[in-house]
Amino acid sequence: MKRLRTIAALPTMFTLGNLVCGFFAIVIAARLDRPDKTMTLTEVDSIALMYSGWLIFLGMIFDALDGQLARLSNTMSDFGAQLDSLCDLVTFGVAPAFLMVKMCPKFEFLHREAVWIIAALYVACAALRLARFNVEVGSEIEDHIYFSGLPVPAAASAMAGFAIMFHTLRDVGNPLIYKAQIDGVLQTTLPIFGVLAALLMVSRLRYPHITNQVLRGQRSFGHVVAVVFALLAALSVWRYSVPILCVAFALSAPIRYAWVMIVRRRQREPLF
Repeated sequence: MKRLRTIAALPTMFTLGNLVCGFFAIVIAARLDRPDKTMTLTEVDSIALMYSGWLIFLGMIFDALDGQLARLSNTMSDFGAQLDSLCDLVTFGVAPAFLMVKMCPKFEFLHREAVWIIAALYVACAALRLARFNVEVGSEIEDHIYFSGLPVPAAASAMAGFAIMFHTLRDVGNPLIYKAQIDGVLQTTLPIFGVLAALLMVSRLRYPHITNQVLRGQRSFGHVVAVVFALLAALSVWRYSVPILCVAFALSAPIRYAWVMIVRRRQREPLF
């Protein structure tokens, strides 16, 4: 057995920061009162859910920075890769699954066993996705232009985004007319999206690496202007745009795959 002698201090601190964010996201969500009678959450409860969602996003920042620091300091190691996956499982696997249960009190009240089975499926698929990534990182996805399967942080960002949206919908000062109806529909469909996200994580569908394909390298002036305007448009309604964009990213691969299959089938069919 090879003994570990040294580790990179600064990248490890950022990796553990990711873990701490996920842990406290679970703690805050766990402190919510259970809706055994009302099947609803108060505005105060929705604020706690929003904080849990923001902690998951903060964990993503730590997760992005620890890898960058390791590469810049030339301290990348197997220890760092394994620790990163363990922390990712907590912040982007366990925390979003637990948050999903807390965001859907009506669904949990009516289907208590089903929602916890969905949450367990989500965590299991996140663990499988992270383990597969560790095994394959040196081979087929070495260029990081595409991901094989939905990345675990991308699925978690959708769940965290919904926590922010739920707080916006439950805000008494929100002038949106049908906010109660939208809240009810989202509570019903969010567990279904949890099942779909779990299956997409362990699928072989290709997802683009947004940072490498859109932001890195030399780009045309028009490309930069389009990215800036897209960001400004999203930020103007960020409470709604974050979960919508994350869900759109998650669904983009299966929709693209289905479209390609339909086009290929039509091309094989005779004209007469």
